[in-house]
Amino acid sequence: MSEPLVLLHGAAMSAGAWRPVLGELARHHDVHVPTLAGHRGGVPLPDGTPASVAALVDAVGAEMDDAGLATAHVVGNSLGGWVALELARRGRARSVVALSPAGGWAGPLDLRRLVGLFRIGLALGATGGARRAVHRRRGRRALLRTVMEHGERVPDDDLAAMIDDLVGCAVIRPLLAGAAAHGPLGPLTPLPCPVRIAWAAHDHVVPWRRYGHPLRRTVPDAEFVRLPGVGHVPMYDDPELVGRTILQVTAPA
Repeated sequence: MSEPLVLLHGAAMSAGAWRPVLGELARHHDVHVPTLAGHRGGVPLPDGTPASVAALVDAVGAEMDDAGLATAHVVGNSLGGWVALELARRGRARSVVALSPAGGWAGPLDLRRLVGLFRIGLALGATGGARRAVHRRRGRRALLRTVMEHGERVPDDDLAAMIDDLVGCAVIRPLLAGAAAHGPLGPLTPLPCPVRIAWAAHDHVVPWRRYGHPLRRTVPDAEFVRLPGVGHVPMYDDPELVGRTILQVTAPA
């Protein structure tokens, strides 16, 4: 039987972000792709639960329990990468591959920059111009320039769903508001399982120089690799590269 693999998407996205790599990963694993709590299509956070990474980790753990998974290989992008590392801390991960994970800021200015980027994205997603860009190749690339290098490769329906995910994410604003109180990622050493942190070479959301170095100090025993030619959400930019980066850890030949 194939070993289980859990895929976790970034903030204000959904399980659909993994569509380009699902076929290849499913050849090697029993793949589970939850949508994070409070995101469009995901379970709501319990009443009275503050929006935090810890609450998202709790919800993924509960979904793993429901699926009968005590542990699994866990792969996450951006916010999902941070959640994956926290699942490792809790002993729920057989291995972790984190693609440009969130959680690695060195000071308040770095955090404010990230919060500002998301607020701009939320405002843009709510405009009619974002919807019109779906049907124009250049418009798709311009709209997605911050998060990927080749936005023109995203099919119309997938981009429309991404906009719906952004606008319909109930948890994103309270999550941003509480980020200073709940983060950044705490030290993770010694590692409870193999961890690969793969950083997009053209990451405009969490560029390595500003956000990667703090994570290297926080998770010093992890393997750090570079993903050439891709942006912060790399699955559409180069699905073959992303699949290979994951499978080298989760299903080595």
